[in-house]
Amino acid sequence: MTVSQTNLAWATLLDIRPSDGGQRRLHDRLAHALRTAIRDGRLAQGAAVPPSRALAEELRCSRWVVTEAYGQLIAEGYLSARAGSATRVAWAPDTPRPRPRAGRPPAKPPIRYDLAPGLPDLRAFPRRRWADAVRTVTGSAVRYDLGLPDPAGHAVLRTTLAQYLRRSRGADAHAGSVSVCAGVTDGLVRTCRALRAEGITDLAVEQPGWGRLRDAATSAGLRVHPVPVDHDGLRVDDLTGTPARAVVVGAAHQFPTGTVLSPARRARLVRWAREVDGFVIEDDYDAEFRYDRHPVAVMQGMDPSRVFLLGSVSKTLSPALGLGWLVAPAAMSPALRAANLVATAPPVLDQLALATFIDRGWYDAHLRAGRRRFRSRRDLLIRTLDAQVPDGRVAGTAAGLHILLHLPDSADTRKTVRAAAAAGLRLADLDDYHAHRSARPALVLGYGNISDTEIPPAITLLREALRSPRTSPPTRTFERASP
Repeated sequence: MTVSQTNLAWATLLDIRPSDGGQRRLHDRLAHALRTAIRDGRLAQGAAVPPSRALAEELRCSRWVVTEAYGQLIAEGYLSARAGSATRVAWAPDTPRPRPRAGRPPAKPPIRYDLAPGLPDLRAFPRRRWADAVRTVTGSAVRYDLGLPDPAGHAVLRTTLAQYLRRSRGADAHAGSVSVCAGVTDGLVRTCRALRAEGITDLAVEQPGWGRLRDAATSAGLRVHPVPVDHDGLRVDDLTGTPARAVVVGAAHQFPTGTVLSPARRARLVRWAREVDGFVIEDDYDAEFRYDRHPVAVMQGMDPSRVFLLGSVSKTLSPALGLGWLVAPAAMSPALRAANLVATAPPVLDQLALATFIDRGWYDAHLRAGRRRFRSRRDLLIRTLDAQVPDGRVAGTAAGLHILLHLPDSADTRKTVRAAAAAGLRLADLDDYHAHRSARPALVLGYGNISDTEIPPAITLLREALRSPRTSPPTRTFERASP
């Protein structure tokens, strides 16, 4: 039985109007209304009914009426009462389980191990420090902070983010150029709306790449043009074959290939933006986690007048926070505001909590601990793959929270993903991040949200899924220099 003190039946509708010419007394009508509400399921088993004094005040009757009704229902077994505790519903209608229909597909097996990319280590979320930050700002927020929020974000967080991005990512940012948003997708939608208002109708995206970025761009009214990625990152010269005047690029760590845009291509991409009077939208995807050297600085610092910068805490803290940022060129700030009149910033207290979390050094400490943990976990994953999947080739290991596992051309990655899911292992197929099915067989293995002890049994399931019976190798077409 539920014992939550918040499970209160304050809002239950009780119809105590006389229906028999007024022959039944008020406490009998109240008992009948409560009994009906319990039988109908409107008052669930374990729900606490209001204290007799409060309900009497609500119904504008004497307290004796309520205590008499409660006493009657306690005697009938509908309610239960204990000294020092609320009176609660003790009865529930019988709800037999429905019989399975013939032909219904069997339920999906539960996922025991998650090797899909996209999540940080949720076990390591800094609950105590985040709670301290929330508690601090809740107690110190002035009354103006509790009013209507600034659509661009609270000035305190914008200042803190600008300082953090200058210090840690080499960005050219100030409070006036930073907008607080709900994450990278939200920031991209806002950016694409502003570009559309400025007459830019075509956007280039990386191939392979994150599908939600393509969806965000099309939802804002832009036409999307995939451009291939190779070992040096986005093939900038291929942009000239598209009508695009803007491009989304993961310069510091491309998803899902893990490549870093080479210095020569960074410079060439900035020149391209100037030549076409366009813009680069830099997705700073999980760039804080680099293991071979210090994280590569953002492109935005090379030309802040041509480069938007998008980032969030989804891959560092948790996507549940819904906190991100957008650094825009100064000339685009008016268009950004005008094109997103109904855009809202995340809750102000959450914004202030993030500012406190960063200002007190807790965010930097969390990232340092995360880099040590993820480097060790990545090394364990690679060793385990070498031992159990020797015909696979690992790539994209220098940064981020995922790696690529390239497989022999005979491998059927779709069938492997299905077989693994049936055994309780979640995987991602590299083909899922291509606009067209054209990649060589590879899996994208995330190690952010799996524990070290789960990696060996997870790879054992992967090995068995790769060995599952297959009919014939899939028919594939290959693009030049596809990863």
